[in-house]
Amino acid sequence: MVERRRGSASDLHALEMPDDGHRHVWILESTGPAVVLGSTQSHDVVDHVAAEAAGVAVARRRSGGGAVWVAPGEPIWVDVVIPRDDPLWVDDVGRAFLPVGRAWSRALDTMGFVGTTVHDGALLRTAWSDLVCFSGTGPGEVVHEGKKVVGISQRRSRAGARFQCAIPRHWDPAPLLSFLHDAPSVDVLATVGAGVGDHDRDALVDAFVRALG
Repeated sequence: MVERRRGSASDLHALEMPDDGHRHVWILESTGPAVVLGSTQSHDVVDHVAAEAAGVAVARRRSGGGAVWVAPGEPIWVDVVIPRDDPLWVDDVGRAFLPVGRAWSRALDTMGFVGTTVHDGALLRTAWSDLVCFSGTGPGEVVHEGKKVVGISQRRSRAGARFQCAIPRHWDPAPLLSFLHDAPSVDVLATVGAGVGDHDRDALVDAFVRALG
């Protein structure tokens, strides 16, 4: 079941996970710019004065990882809800990311963005990965020439798991870093991520849904 939703970053992250036993794919788009914090990050990492002055919201997701920048149309934001009786369900929390990441890799290949790999190992941490999501690489995340192109976080419930996927069109850490305290320079993180360009979002999601099976 594919659904499209627009709203504030906070409202979209607060969506309740369906308990109907069906797989869901949500195409989400924030109606305004926002810094989205991971579930365990402190609000103190954000320069709230600067954010308020610029009209940038501060939201929190219920899944882990570092901060992510969202704005209308950027990144491509797709969440996948997989119930526990789904063929793609994996009990191991770490390896549960792999079916989702592999589907994104196949979808990108179908769209002509070839040469991606899916990280199949433990979390690769860096000096900034606790602060900025795309600075580290977790299991199931998709990499192209050493740069992350699909970031995935996960939230679980008794009904299943919600995988939150972010695919930059054009990787630019500057907007996010400008609203974080003690952040590195843009140059430090300029090469940790990569964008997939101006591929049609709906065509990419269709390819992803087919790749999920």
